[in-house]
Amino acid sequence: MPDVLFVSKPVAPPWNDSSKNLVRDVAGNLARHTPIVMGRVGQMNPLGIGRMVPVYARGSGTSFSPRLRDNLGVLTHLLLGPSADVWHFFFAPNPKTSLAGKLAARSRRIPTVHTVCSMPPPAAALGKLVFADVTVVLSRLARDRFVSEGVHRDALRLIPPCVLPLAEPTRARRSELRVKHRLPESAPVWIYPGDLEHGGGASITVRGFAASGRRDAVLLMACREKTAKAAGARSALIEQTQRWGIHTRVRWIGETPYIHELLALSDFVLLPNRSPFAKMDYPLVALEAMCMARPVLLGMGTPAAELAEDGGAIAIETDGEALAEAIEKLSSDTGGCEALGRRARQLTLQKFAPRLVATAYEELYERLLPQR
Repeated sequence: MPDVLFVSKPVAPPWNDSSKNLVRDVAGNLARHTPIVMGRVGQMNPLGIGRMVPVYARGSGTSFSPRLRDNLGVLTHLLLGPSADVWHFFFAPNPKTSLAGKLAARSRRIPTVHTVCSMPPPAAALGKLVFADVTVVLSRLARDRFVSEGVHRDALRLIPPCVLPLAEPTRARRSELRVKHRLPESAPVWIYPGDLEHGGGASITVRGFAASGRRDAVLLMACREKTAKAAGARSALIEQTQRWGIHTRVRWIGETPYIHELLALSDFVLLPNRSPFAKMDYPLVALEAMCMARPVLLGMGTPAAELAEDGGAIAIETDGEALAEAIEKLSSDTGGCEALGRRARQLTLQKFAPRLVATAYEELYERLLPQR
């Protein structure tokens, strides 16, 4: 079978990065190609199939931004390492990595695919960042932006991300999880599993929670602190909750290995961001929550809002009052809320299944290979 080298961050635990999770799930579901993934020295192959090449040093790739020696290791492997039939890149395009990928592919004469894991800032000139034979985008909004900046549609493909199937929690299971995490069994529980620093989602969620009429509700802030500035952003939000008198009902979870349990026990999953700054177009945590039949609320005008078009989520105006009103409406319509969860689960199983997405990529690889 032809082999495909996945050029990405090290495909290794912890599974808290959407781009390497996508690599894991696509590579692990190939049927007509052999996957080769990049890992660390001494690491076992995380897929159990195909091969893993130890491109990264021990301990490398644990942060969200790769270090210089990480990038040098990847480039060295591309230029001097064993060849492959196709190279598949997974990263947010930027001038340096796009140029390196272009030069390496030309020197080795390898067909290339580039999945744009997150979109660059609006000021970036996308036309200058395209380097692969085919560029894959994850949303219509991303495709439209590339086209508007002069990239021909024939050079683009839209293949959505995927998510591993998760069990829908039963009522009894949700009760057990609330006991485990010391949360009230009958009170509404909201969860914000998003960014603290960018997109405005954290602030909108806190404002919406303050504006809510339910004084017994609990808000879980399950946010990773990805940079040094995140601690300051969290402190500012904590001060707001204290001024508004809601601080006793807001729990700062931070990064947690129990995110799936917290999603399962929550009544509403909130990602009302104004932009997907440095995030995957469709947040994987939103897809995971939808797979568990949880009601998900997303910000209008973002790529993630496309998930609402098939009825699997709700897109709202990005302000706290709109968020509070949307949740109040859902809370008063139990049947409608349950129907939303059922549609969300069906959508993820039918449209965002790893095998389905992997098949779309394999068809793309096969169209490229005869060009060699």
